[in-house]
Amino acid sequence: MSELDHFQRLGLPRRFALDLREVERQYLARSRAIHPDFHQLGATSEQQASLDATARLNEAYAALRDPFKRAEYLLQLERGPTASEQKEMPPEFLEEVLELRMAIEELREVEPPDSLPRREMENRLEHRRAMMLQEVENDFAAMTPSNRKEALISIRRRLNAIKYMQGLLRDLRAQ
Repeated sequence: MSELDHFQRLGLPRRFALDLREVERQYLARSRAIHPDFHQLGATSEQQASLDATARLNEAYAALRDPFKRAEYLLQLERGPTASEQKEMPPEFLEEVLELRMAIEELREVEPPDSLPRREMENRLEHRRAMMLQEVENDFAAMTPSNRKEALISIRRRLNAIKYMQGLLRDLRAQ
């Protein structure tokens, strides 16, 4: 029998757009059924199988509840390019990053961590990240057999950019 992927493990369709409440509902239902506490009196092999199944279920839940991790995983399942194979980002993003990096450095030099300008920048970066994830969702939804290769490359580029945006957020939040 072949190994289940994260989507199958949680009984969810293999797609980027998922209802997070449904992801959690499926996780909790399956977690209750295989939880090691219900197998304490069972054979050692049964207890180990329960622990293994719980670990795989937790891994699936962690990957699918986070949109970035879900996109990375789905791209992997679709045999799209890895970050090491496709290092580019959308060209228009590079100029934006330089401007954001300078603004963040300036804020970190003159503003305390919980200042209004830093919170506003954090909101701006979070909003931009959400917009980028929406673009990833659109790319997955628009993927067809005829544009598959180009769509997977576009998704990888966007994920590279999102990873950079997450780094900017981390840098902004650092003391």
